[in-house]
Amino acid sequence: MMETAKDRKLILASASTVRQTLLRNAGLSFEAVDSQADEDAIKEGFAAGDLAPDAATDALALKLAEEKALAVSARFPAALVIGADQILSCAGKRYDKPKSIAEARANLIEFRGRPHILHSGLVLAAEGSILWRHSARATLTMRDFSDAFLDRYLAEAGSMVMKSVGCYQLEGPGVQLFEKIEGDYFSILGLPLLPLLAELRAQGVVGS
Repeated sequence: MMETAKDRKLILASASTVRQTLLRNAGLSFEAVDSQADEDAIKEGFAAGDLAPDAATDALALKLAEEKALAVSARFPAALVIGADQILSCAGKRYDKPKSIAEARANLIEFRGRPHILHSGLVLAAEGSILWRHSARATLTMRDFSDAFLDRYLAEAGSMVMKSVGCYQLEGPGVQLFEKIEGDYFSILGLPLLPLLAELRAQGVVGS
């Protein structure tokens, strides 16, 4: 027998502790399942067509979110699965999470004194199909901080800078890197929470 919407299990297709905390703080009951999707393969196989660079990055973020959600939906077809991903672009170049402190330093030097864009993709899937899609962008401008400040920041942040694509946690000392932020706070953290909650209400999963 099919579950009713309010009884349907909610799954976050992500191992991200930040996304889990956002959902938990919003009062949602859910299970977190790592999709184990091959992100590198998805990126390599992505065809942007004739999309403009920023639109192509939006589409890639959505594609990653979709593949994560569908991978988990295949294992839990009766559940409602949340898929989310985020890509950073700066001056038309896309960035992945740094693999070392040295790479994080090099990236932050490239971001310094310039705006970059966080492209977020968010989907809901069930029974192997995508039910809903949402894209969001936030533009963040780093101040022209000194090399001495950068070195202090990296020493204090340590390996945490490798946990986010931008090498910062906005909810922590990373906020000191910035002079201007334009966009939704939750989208910056990697989960556009307000549109998601609105859709979950529309789906009857949470109360209206």
